[in-house]
Amino acid sequence: MTSDVTRWAMFLRGINVGGHRKIPMADLRTVVAEVTGDAGVKSYIASGNVVFVADQPEAHLRTALSSRIADVFGFDVPILLQSAAQMRAVLAACPCPEEKGNLAYAYLCFDDPVIDEAGVNALRASSESVTAKGRVVWLHAPDGVGRSKLGAKLEQLIGVKATARNLNTVRKMVEMLDG
Repeated sequence: MTSDVTRWAMFLRGINVGGHRKIPMADLRTVVAEVTGDAGVKSYIASGNVVFVADQPEAHLRTALSSRIADVFGFDVPILLQSAAQMRAVLAACPCPEEKGNLAYAYLCFDDPVIDEAGVNALRASSESVTAKGRVVWLHAPDGVGRSKLGAKLEQLIGVKATARNLNTVRKMVEMLDG
């Protein structure tokens, strides 16, 4: 590898949900290693969170990974890549960094969000908050994301495709990237 090696976090959108679009993590790690040449690929839980090292540009990686995943698993999967520095910035932008990790969610957007403020305000409970910074929209739902009417509809209200991860996952991915 060249000196331009980057540590990457990869997030797959919409896999292993309700028994659909199944991708075993061991198989996904193998695919990522084939594409990147990194023998030390790591995954976290079964929702398509992967950390790897590569010396290829982001656009090339995304295309190569997407193509290989489709070839191996038989379906297209939206892929979001974030460098270690980008993931540290995501975590640093969390509006409630001391909160329990299952009560705050980062919606990692594929494009710049265009938030429907009226829609957010119509569904937001008084305890909830939505904070946007760049291509990340944070939902803080201290009464539980599962109970949140806003949480159920937030992706529609941010106007772009996104993949959501709770604060626990964001913390763990940064830890893996820095480890």
